[in-house]
Amino acid sequence: MGKTRLYIAALILGVMSATVACAGVEDGQKIYLKACKSCHGNGVKGAAMATQNGWDKWFEKDAVALVEKHKSDAKSAAYFGGPSFKNQMQDLHEFLKEYGSDSGNVPACG
Repeated sequence: MGKTRLYIAALILGVMSATVACAGVEDGQKIYLKACKSCHGNGVKGAAMATQNGWDKWFEKDAVALVEKHKSDAKSAAYFGGPSFKNQMQDLHEFLKEYGSDSGNVPACG
């Protein structure tokens, strides 16, 4: 009886973890479509601008390289330098990494 309960608990934890991870990617896709699509195209095109490891590098140290890259455009600089990006950075990173050029994954919409 104890092993069965442990198994069920592990199964529930695994399902919950997968749901949370998926939520970050889905939220990141919504953020991308709102904040990035106008300059970088749909999510397929945008995410393919870097490999999965490449996206990790862009988002290192609070995404300082990504912020710097977008300073020349006033609208982009306002977003990347503001509180919205800081709050959304993790979800955006998860989306871009999930669909990076070497991932073999393709986002369903946009």
